[in-house]
Amino acid sequence: MINYWFTMGPPHYGRRMRSSPIFRKGRPALPAVLTVSALTVGVSLTGTPARAATPPVSHARILAHLDLAAGAQPENIALEPDGSADLTYGFSGRVARVDRTGRVSVIAQVPIPADGDVPLTHGKIFLGGIVRLPGGARYVAVSTGTAQGTGVYRLRAGRAPVRVAALSPGAFLNGMAYDRRTRRLFVADSAQGRVWSLSPRGGAPAAWAGGSVLASRTAGGFGANGLKVRGGSVWVSNLDAGTLVHVPITRNGAAGRPAVAAKGLGPVDDFAFTGRGTAVLAAVNQENKVVLVDSRGTAKTVLTAADGLSNPTSVAVRGRTVYIADAAYFTRRDPNLLVARLRR
Repeated sequence: MINYWFTMGPPHYGRRMRSSPIFRKGRPALPAVLTVSALTVGVSLTGTPARAATPPVSHARILAHLDLAAGAQPENIALEPDGSADLTYGFSGRVARVDRTGRVSVIAQVPIPADGDVPLTHGKIFLGGIVRLPGGARYVAVSTGTAQGTGVYRLRAGRAPVRVAALSPGAFLNGMAYDRRTRRLFVADSAQGRVWSLSPRGGAPAAWAGGSVLASRTAGGFGANGLKVRGGSVWVSNLDAGTLVHVPITRNGAAGRPAVAAKGLGPVDDFAFTGRGTAVLAAVNQENKVVLVDSRGTAKTVLTAADGLSNPTSVAVRGRTVYIADAAYFTRRDPNLLVARLRR
């Protein structure tokens, strides 16, 4: 299957996504602001033992079943010190928290503009990456297709989200990460095939990296998608190209020359480093699998739909625990937060 994706290319992700009901315009707007723990939803706390997990991943179980009808389709993950996971709900503008027992609460609501028209998906809003900085500040990437709404927002408990940096309405902001050395946030732009750099304190973002390795292969496709910082480089998945790319951060903070670290991955979304060098666990959305990509760029499947995956969008790793968010974009069944064990 990996060879197929590399030689033939993935299907037109943009077209398939736009044909899904979740990408149609005219979704009802939600309340502009919800305070911390303003809303909770019931979840099942009984996990399902792993049936298909492949080492070094094992003991997969669903920590929280989410409510598809309520727009609870998780796009990205940020982990809290206590093991809770903060999730962005892509199309409802909400940020939710799942604690270690599986209890879910909504902690923020980004305002949804009435005239929103997000590039590629044409909904009113899209929440992409979420980042928790070492001091506890949280930031989320927001796309609305409007000059007034698109950008990076800071989240504070009990307060309305505040936009700290405005970005082009033509951007589809996706994965996001923080680099401690340069003290900069990096954000992937799937529509324009680039990476933006900005200060968490605000100010004008800079177009940091671009080029063909970060661009989609097809008109209306998704280019730069997931994003992480590791080993002095920004790592980016290109969904349309099925690749994992790393871009060195030079001494002055500029982008070095991009290089493809892995190819033939299929519609690869977000990913996370395992803690072993540059090996990553990557979510392959439409194929309902998570793959382990080693330092040589070789991929093997470690989780599948048999373990509970339902269009995985993002991965986070802390110690021996793996968190996978499933948005059910295409299956339309059981969006969830799945956890598994990682042998290190």
